[in-house]
Amino acid sequence: MVNKQERNKNDLFAYSAIAFFFKNRIFLTLLRMSVLALFIYAIILGFIAPTKAQNSFTTMLFWSLFWPLFMVVTLSTFGRLFCGICPHAFVGKYFTKIGLQKTPPKWLKQPIIGVLLLFFGWWVVYYIYPSAYKTPLNSAIFFTIMSLVAFGFFFVYKEMSYCKYICPIGTLTRTFSKVSFTWLGTYAKSCQSCKTFECSKACTYDLKPFSFDHKTSMGDCTLCMDCAQVCESISFKVTKPSSSLFQKFQTSTAEVWAILLITSAITITMSFHHSLSRVAISDSYFWVQTGQWLQNSVGINGIDYIGISALLWAVIFTVGFASGGIFIASKLLHVNFKSAFYTLSYAFIPIFIIGGLSHTYEFFFVHHYSNIINGFINGFHLDFQEIAPLASKKEGWLKIFNVMNYIAIVWAFLILAKRLTFFEGKFLKKALAFLFASLLIQFYLGLNLYKVYAFATYGAKTSEHIHVKSPSKATEECH
Repeated sequence: MVNKQERNKNDLFAYSAIAFFFKNRIFLTLLRMSVLALFIYAIILGFIAPTKAQNSFTTMLFWSLFWPLFMVVTLSTFGRLFCGICPHAFVGKYFTKIGLQKTPPKWLKQPIIGVLLLFFGWWVVYYIYPSAYKTPLNSAIFFTIMSLVAFGFFFVYKEMSYCKYICPIGTLTRTFSKVSFTWLGTYAKSCQSCKTFECSKACTYDLKPFSFDHKTSMGDCTLCMDCAQVCESISFKVTKPSSSLFQKFQTSTAEVWAILLITSAITITMSFHHSLSRVAISDSYFWVQTGQWLQNSVGINGIDYIGISALLWAVIFTVGFASGGIFIASKLLHVNFKSAFYTLSYAFIPIFIIGGLSHTYEFFFVHHYSNIINGFINGFHLDFQEIAPLASKKEGWLKIFNVMNYIAIVWAFLILAKRLTFFEGKFLKKALAFLFASLLIQFYLGLNLYKVYAFATYGAKTSEHIHVKSPSKATEECH
C-alpha cells in the first residue's frame, strides 16, 4: 500500500477539488445513497401515481436523466461513471458480502446474456409495443423486477457476478466506455515494492488495478474507486480519447455483439423510424412498406409494425455491412475471419456513442432540461412554476449538434485504420481491406447525408401526408 504519491499533471487525483468528487469516501457514499433514494422513490411513486397526468417524476428520472442524458454523456467522456453510482451495484456490494458467495455456473458466466437481455427485453419489446415502458407504472414494474433479479444474484453469487454477466447495461457500458478519455491505472514504480496488494483486496469485483496498464484493459472496472481509497498509487489519468482502441487488447465476443446490436437498435433504427419518418415521402421507404405489409397480414392491434420492421432492417444492414465487409477484408489480408471480425468491429463504437451525442445534446434543449426540472417539481410538489423547453425542434441552430455524427465517422475511420495495422499485408491490399471493412461506417455516412438530402428535396411531412402512425414522443426522447 502506498500512502503518498507524487502525481503527474494529467492525473485527475492530483487536483484536490477533483479528487474529492471522484474518490472521497464520504462524498461518494452520500451521492450513492441519494441516487438510491431517488431510485426507490421513483419506483414507489410509479405505483402510487401510475399515469403521466399524475406523475412525471418516474419517467423523467429513468428516461431523461439516467438514460440517455447522463449515460451517453459520461460514457463518451469519463467512462463508466454511471456504474460507479448505480443503485444496484451500491446495494449489491453489501448483499454480496453477507450472501452465499457461490461461484456462478459456467453457463451463467457469459456477458452476452446481458447484451441479449437488453436487445430483446428492451429494444425489441419497445419497437413492438412503443407504450410498453413509457408510463410511470410500467417503468416502476420494470425496475422492480430488475432490482429483484439483481439483488438475488448479488446474494447468491460472489464477485458482483450480476454486473459482469447479467446486467443489461453492464457489457454495454464496459464496451462503449472505451471511447472515453480517462484511464484508471497505477504508478508502476510505486507498485514494484508493494507486497500487500490493497487495491486488489478492496475490489469487490476481484480485479487487479495494478494490471490495467499492462493489459491495456480495465476489464470489468466500474470506477467505484474503492481501490483509490485504500492506496495512493491508483491514478485516474486524462488520456488520448479512445486510447485503448488504438492498441491491442483481448477482444470479447459479447462486446462486439453489443456494438453491433446496440448500433442497429438505436442509431440505425432511430434514423429509419424517427428521422426519416418525418420526410414527406416516408411512406415509400422499404421498412415502412414492409411494416404496412405485416400490419395487413397480421393485424394485431397495438403493435407498431413499422417500428419492428425498421429494427429488423436495421439489424440486417448493420450486421450485414459489418460482417460482409470484414469477411472480404479478411480474404484480402489472408487472415482468419473470426480474428478480423472481433478485432476490427471495435472501430464501430463511435457510430453510436459519439454519434448519439448529437441527439442527446439536441434533446437536452428540446425535452430533457424541462422534463428534469418539471419532474422534480412534480415529484416533490415544489412551489415553483413548471418551465418550458429551452428550444423547439424547429429551431435551425440545433442542427449544429449534427457535427457529432461526422466526428463519429472520422473517429471510426481512424480507429479502423489503426486496428488494421495489427495485421500484416501490402499497402494496396490494406487499402482495399480498409475500403471493405469500413462498409458500415460508409453506410452510416450515407444515411446522414441522405437525411439532409431528403428533407431538402421532399420537405417534412405535414398532417395531410400522414398515413401511418408516426413515432411517439417517447421514441423521440429515447432517440
